[in-house]
Amino acid sequence: MDEPSRLCVDVSHCPSPHGARNRLARCAWGAACLLLFRPSPRVMHSWRRLLLRIFGARIGRGARIHPRCRIWAPWNLEMGDYGCLSHDVDCYSVDKIRIGAHATVSQYCYLCTATHDESDPGMRLVTAPIEVGDQAWVCADVFVGPGVTIGEGAVVGARSGVFGDLPAWKVCVGTPARPVRDRCLKEGGK
Repeated sequence: MDEPSRLCVDVSHCPSPHGARNRLARCAWGAACLLLFRPSPRVMHSWRRLLLRIFGARIGRGARIHPRCRIWAPWNLEMGDYGCLSHDVDCYSVDKIRIGAHATVSQYCYLCTATHDESDPGMRLVTAPIEVGDQAWVCADVFVGPGVTIGEGAVVGARSGVFGDLPAWKVCVGTPARPVRDRCLKEGGK
């Protein structure tokens, strides 16, 4: 078997892929987040929706974004009506993140839309959007990688790692997350 190439990784001369306008907008968002978003009382979801909309997010009515949630670039965030981003969710929104209507992303989840090309000596940034379908539930402490679509109504079990698309209306668990059974809602919500 051939040995792998011994070229050098050199990131010392790699310019940021983000332009000055992007960096300036992120600085302004960082200040607003620090001074206005994070210190807001937990119940002030409408205030946080307003702040995110000012910074370009598309947020549906009744969406709940908790104050300890971290959003890298709000202009890349879209949330449907009554969607939820819980405590300590980290939205690394270098690319688009779409959270569907009535979808929940539980505490400590990490939605990561960017990675680096490990075969490039300069480790070029690679981005891809994430979509969480309507009525889906991403349980606590789940990692969702770039380019993933979580289907409508799907449930991703706690501490799973999602690196590929997941089908609609399935309960998925593990790393990598795989469907294990159908998600069946009870009649009348009881």
